Amino acid sequence: MSKKIKQIAIYGKGGIGKSTTTSNISAALSTLGYKVMQFGCDPKSDSTNTLRNGQYIPTVLDTIRDKANVNAHDVVFKGFNGIYCVEAGGPAPGVGCAGRGITTAVQLFKQQHVFEELDLDFVIFDVLGDVVCGGFAVPIREGIAEHVFTVSSSDFMAVYAANNLFAGIKKYSNNGGALLGGVIANSINKPYAKDIIDDFVKQTKTQVVEYVPRSVTVTQSELQGKTTIEAAPDSAQAKIYLNLAKKIAAHESSKTPEPLSVGQLRDWAAQWADHLLALETGTIESSHSNI
Repeated sequence: MSKKIKQIAIYGKGGIGKSTTTSNISAALSTLGYKVMQFGCDPKSDSTNTLRNGQYIPTVLDTIRDKANVNAHDVVFKGFNGIYCVEAGGPAPGVGCAGRGITTAVQLFKQQHVFEELDLDFVIFDVLGDVVCGGFAVPIREGIAEHVFTVSSSDFMAVYAANNLFAGIKKYSNNGGALLGGVIANSINKPYAKDIIDDFVKQTKTQVVEYVPRSVTVTQSELQGKTTIEAAPDSAQAKIYLNLAKKIAAHESSKTPEPLSVGQLRDWAAQWADHLLALETGTIESSHSNI
């Protein structure tokens, strides 16, 4: 009997640090001794760059366009510490659906049983989370991913994207869809930012998996084309990513979140805006006060 492969999808608004976080999780898991594949599902095809010293790799869709019969191994490339790297890719600019690359790539790998053949422990899908429709919903809708995590800062648009993701997870939860493992709170450097995220997960009945601060170490590492785990393994930031990877490796029970309606989310955000203004003007002294 073949071993169970843990398949995880990590979503997040564009620019939120999703791919940075995902690549560092992959790198950390590999240093813990796991066999990992990172499956980039963003049309920009840059998910795995820092696992390969800044190098882009041919995408699944580009390869399929070039030749009729594609062996999935032709689009699998080795990265840091033996991590398998794949980029689904997207359509030609201005043509077709950006989510098609995910659907096509996943079908190819499933048909050819690549995950099993490579004897993987983890497959981590790095998925654009601005919209949860069409191909971008494939890891959730079809239950390809067992657990879903979302990367979010305390900024409203990041929270808005996370809430939309929660709605997608809830929609497919009764039909074998993936469930939510929790929120990876990114760029959390101020107490109020932590409080906002904490309140959001409370409102939506989920949890924070890890708080990840913004760090110049990450920027320095990425300028070298590397993850923080590779470039600065003894840094405080690397230890945070390693701890996050351990939590994800140990994670077993995911749940259905309770997303806020658009009106509820707007009201919640307005209350926090008033609360932060009161903090700034000194009307209240602590961001931990009730809003």
